[in-house]
Amino acid sequence: MDAVSLSEAIAAKRVSCREVMSAFLDRIEYFNPLVNAIVSLQPREILLRQAEERDLELARGQRRGWMHGFPHAVKDLAPTRSLRTTFGSPLLDIVPDEDAIFVERIRNSGAIIIGKTNVAELGMGSQSYNPIFGTTLNPFDLSKTAGGSSGGAAAALALRMLPVADGTDMMGSLRNPAAFNGVVSLRPSLGRVPSAEIELFFGQLSVAGPMARNVADLAMLLSVMAGPDARMPLSIDEDPAIFTRHLERDLRGTRVGWLGDLGGYLPMEPGIMELCRAGLKTLEGIGCTVEETGLGFPPERLWEAWVTLRHWMIASGLGAFYEDPAKRAQMKPEAVWEVEGGLKLGAQDVYQASLTRSDFYRAALKLFETYEYLVLPSTQVFPFDAAVHWPKTINGVTMDTYHRWMEVVVPASLLGFPTVNVPVGFSADGLPMGMQIIGKHHTDFAALQLAYAYEQTTSWVRKQPPPMLGRA
Repeated sequence: MDAVSLSEAIAAKRVSCREVMSAFLDRIEYFNPLVNAIVSLQPREILLRQAEERDLELARGQRRGWMHGFPHAVKDLAPTRSLRTTFGSPLLDIVPDEDAIFVERIRNSGAIIIGKTNVAELGMGSQSYNPIFGTTLNPFDLSKTAGGSSGGAAAALALRMLPVADGTDMMGSLRNPAAFNGVVSLRPSLGRVPSAEIELFFGQLSVAGPMARNVADLAMLLSVMAGPDARMPLSIDEDPAIFTRHLERDLRGTRVGWLGDLGGYLPMEPGIMELCRAGLKTLEGIGCTVEETGLGFPPERLWEAWVTLRHWMIASGLGAFYEDPAKRAQMKPEAVWEVEGGLKLGAQDVYQASLTRSDFYRAALKLFETYEYLVLPSTQVFPFDAAVHWPKTINGVTMDTYHRWMEVVVPASLLGFPTVNVPVGFSADGLPMGMQIIGKHHTDFAALQLAYAYEQTTSWVRKQPPPMLGRA
C-alpha cells in the first residue's frame, strides 16, 4: 500500500497496527542486511507492544493522526528522545533527551519510531557511509551508492521498508538520494519545517523535509512536519493543513524554464540530460510551455558564495572538535577541510557571500516573473561505486572538491525555494535519475501540484521498482 492507503486502512481497522508493524519488520529483516539502510533498530517485542497500544487506542476511538500506527525511522542527523543518535560520527554518538521539532510532530501524529536511517558521516557528502554503521547500498544495484546524506531513508523507501521517510537537505541531501533510489522528495521552503538549532537566525542553508514513493504521500508527510513553532522565530506562519488538499490542477499554459546544465557550465555524465529532456516532454504533454532559459546570474559567483557560507557554518559547528587533536583525528578529511576553510574567513568574507546570495535571490525573482517553475537535473552523475567516496571527474572534468559533483543543487539551496525531486527514468544500466522542480517563494503546494501531475503520466516508482523486490 502507499502511505495514504495504509493510513486509511489502519483508521478503518481493516488492518491492525500490530499486523502493519509485523509486516514491515519482516521486510526489514529480509532487505536491510542487503542495503544497510535502517540502523539502531529497536527490539521487535518492544515495537509490537507499542503497536498493540496503538490498536487499543483505536478501539477506544482515539486516533492520534495521519501516521497512527506507522513504523517510522528518523534520519540519524535528527535528535530522537531516548533513542541513539550518532550523526554518523563517534564524536556525536549520544542518546538525546528531546526530539527534534519535526520528530516530535511525527510522534504526535501516531508514528512508532522503530530506529534511525543511515547517513553520511556528519551529514557531509552525498554518499552515505560512516565509521559507525558502514555504507548504505543502492537497491537497484548493490555495488552502487544510495547517495546521501539521506541515503538510508531513500533506500528504505525504495524497498518498502518504511511507508514514508524524513530527511534533511543542505546540499541536495534529500534530492540526490531520492534521485539515486527512484523515489520523490521535497526540499521545503526555508522555515516550512521548523528546526530549533542552538543558533536560530543565521543557520538558513539546511532544511528538513519529506521523502516518499508518491507525491500524495509526500504532501501528507509534509502536513505533519510543517507549521509554525515559536522555538524557530523564522518559521512560516501558515496552516500545514493546506498540504492535505487535493493536488489536481489544470496546468495548461503554465510556463516552465529549463535550466539544464546552466548553459554548459555544469559537467554532466552522459545520459542524464537526455532523460531530463524526456521529462520535459512529459511536462509539455500535460499542457506546460517549456522554454530553455539561463540562470540570470553567474554560476561561478554562486559557487564561491556557497563554499564560503558552508565553510563558515561547518567551522562554527565543528570547530571545537577540530581544536582537540584527538577529536580531529576522528573527523573525516572532508570535515577537516571545511573547518580549516572556515577558520581562514573573516566577517567581511561571510558578509560578501551573503550579499551574493541576496543578489541571486533578487535575480531569481525576476526570472520567476516569466516562469512559474524552473527545472534542472537533480544530480550530475548516476549512482556510482559505493567503494568510492566521491566522483573525482565528470565527463573528463576534474572535481576540485568533495562536493563539486553536486553543484547542480546549489541554486535551489541558496534561494530557499521549494524544490521537488521527481524520477525521470533510468540509465542503460538500470540506474535511476531524477529532476528538480523549483517553485516560487513559499509555493510548496504549487511545486507539489506540478510534481503530482507529472507523476500521473510517468508513474516511474510504481512502474519500475528495484529488481530485488521481484526476487523477494
